[in-house]
Amino acid sequence: MAELRALVVVLGDQLDLDAAAFDGFDASGDAVWMAEVVEESTHVWSSKPRTALFLSAMRHFALALDAARRPLHYTRLEAPGNAGSLAGQLQADILRLKPSRLVMTAPGDWRVLEAIKAVAERSGLSLDVREDRHFFSSMADFAAHAKGRKSLRMEYFYREQRKRHDVLMQGDEPIGGQWNFDADNREAFGAGGPGAVPPRTRFEPDDVTREVIALVNTRFAHHPGRLDSFAWPVTRAQALRSLHAFIQDRLPLFGRFQDAMWPGDPWLYHAHLSAALNLKLLNPREVVTAAEAAHRDGHATLSSVEGFIRQILGWREYVRGVYWTQMPAYLERNALDAQQDLPAWFWTGDTDMACLRDALTQTLAHGYANHIQRLMVTGLYTLMLGVQPKQVHAWYLAVYVDAVEWVELPNTLGMSQYADGGVMGSKPYIATGKYIQRMSPHCKGCRYDPAQRSGDSACPFTTLYWDFLMRHASALARNPRMALQVKNVARLTDAQKQAVSERAAAIRLGGVGLQTVAKVDLLSFDEATD
Repeated sequence: MAELRALVVVLGDQLDLDAAAFDGFDASGDAVWMAEVVEESTHVWSSKPRTALFLSAMRHFALALDAARRPLHYTRLEAPGNAGSLAGQLQADILRLKPSRLVMTAPGDWRVLEAIKAVAERSGLSLDVREDRHFFSSMADFAAHAKGRKSLRMEYFYREQRKRHDVLMQGDEPIGGQWNFDADNREAFGAGGPGAVPPRTRFEPDDVTREVIALVNTRFAHHPGRLDSFAWPVTRAQALRSLHAFIQDRLPLFGRFQDAMWPGDPWLYHAHLSAALNLKLLNPREVVTAAEAAHRDGHATLSSVEGFIRQILGWREYVRGVYWTQMPAYLERNALDAQQDLPAWFWTGDTDMACLRDALTQTLAHGYANHIQRLMVTGLYTLMLGVQPKQVHAWYLAVYVDAVEWVELPNTLGMSQYADGGVMGSKPYIATGKYIQRMSPHCKGCRYDPAQRSGDSACPFTTLYWDFLMRHASALARNPRMALQVKNVARLTDAQKQAVSERAAAIRLGGVGLQTVAKVDLLSFDEATD
């Protein structure tokens, strides 16, 4: 065997032929390393859609590497002797291939980076970790932004990004005279519903994906989720088609209805591009450029385009900066001392709360939910219930196809659960069931009343809202954005407070919100829900 100069490590979320790891790649002396390992689906109880998306996209990328004539050492999940972990498989292949050094693009997961560093050290090899160019800002850029600031706020970072990259700008001023059109983007659908929403861009599974689906259904038979509707983009060509379809069909109304929900309709006007972006099948620059062009051409309003670009150029970059500047201690944050277990029905959708049932069953079917369902339905419920933040994090990382830890953890632990005490956001996002009633018709078909905070018919969201305020009153009163809400607690009589507390205790014991069906065995998910 010829001497191997460099072994280029490519992870499942680094599927880009132009990644920094390939700079200087020489096919005569270098090779690419990829591996499918069971640990990446079991360190959290990864859903079938999430696992299938990663495996299918990886196998399609292997074909792209072959077409580009880049030597590849690829270990499939079902390969004899598969070590079962990235570290174990890389260690075994280093012994076999004897490379002179390792090269990789910076991972999106602290756990994985530390594991690969340890392998390199044990093997006596240098590890060249290169900046991930799939972002507008580097970690050095974010650290410079954060230096000297008492608190971090996305809006200030976003404005800097707009100026630096000349996005939606006229000289030094934002197009339209304001930076943020969020107030214009909060409409709910009327009584008639969303109407004829352009269909989701679907990609019927090819032979590679069908093989993966069969493998996942066999190897991970007891994992949550279903694959009968799997249609995600798994190649760069498909991802580009998804981007084009969104810009043409859904972006014009994206902003207006981005916070709206409708029962039984998971897709609405959303982009469905986050998984392709996070796998690096799309570059955020081409996504922002396409959206900006849609405004320039008069195809989409400024409020829609700005609202979408803010998610890519602002929020996505911001959460990555928070993750890498706060880890590893960030994972252990629990500012509200939340210790409740995650309800078992989060893995089945088996609840009589209409909004949660819709969000959870949709998530398990498709590996997808929009940002409002994540923040203001599933996340809101676990926050006010008081679920231990690491359990909430593990659930989000497990069930969503776009979940990579750098983006999922800060959004979940910080933005959704306020477990970081205000690093990500300036206040906990809490609301009664009336918020869900305003943004969707779920409450019309639910047995719970969002206007009631106690009693058998009280909406658990409303009960838990008041209970949350009472439990954390002293801490929240010091937050200027929460002071008014906390003052409302003083209007309650002692009897009303007692009724709320008793109802909240019943919810935490699991006696409220469950469907009246047989108890579900979490290790037999498919059999229990078919």
